[in-house]
Amino acid sequence: MQIIAHIQNRIYEIRGERVMLDKDLAALYDVETKQLNQAVKRNIKRFPPDFMFQLTTEEYELLRFQIESSEMNERSRSQIVTLNTGRGYNIKYLPYVFTEQGVAMLSGIINSDRAIEMNIAIMRAFIAIKKALLQQNDMKLQLKEIKERLGEHDAQLNQIYDAMENLLDEKAAQRKWDERDRIGFVK
Repeated sequence: MQIIAHIQNRIYEIRGERVMLDKDLAALYDVETKQLNQAVKRNIKRFPPDFMFQLTTEEYELLRFQIESSEMNERSRSQIVTLNTGRGYNIKYLPYVFTEQGVAMLSGIINSDRAIEMNIAIMRAFIAIKKALLQQNDMKLQLKEIKERLGEHDAQLNQIYDAMENLLDEKAAQRKWDERDRIGFVK
């Protein structure tokens, strides 16, 4: 289960799709990113745009900012340094990302035992995310129903409060009537 949590941290939402970066998939499959992309290019017919696409510069910068801010605790960077010396920080080509269907298609072209194990784990991670989203949507619907019921109850309670105020006003008027000074003959 720890591997699934690790994989879930590598799933990002871009263009309304949950995707994984080519470098993260390569690390999971224990191959170089270049090898993964070459295998994909050799089998490009299997990867239509809804299975795999290349990030734009803006998307990459936003994603890189998210990744670096999440990794800030693990390493510190000087603000003066403009280039990182670590591998993979200064890229020539924008990365490719793979949707859930694209990751499933990768299992057909990268056929090592490690890749098969990781594909199964990745599919489980995507399923876990879907389940969490479905539960969240279900909870939202339940909260909406409760809110509607409370709204109805508020209206009913307001009617009860109004009726109680009317009764109290009538009793106050009755008390004033009973406590008034009597006029006329007294026996």
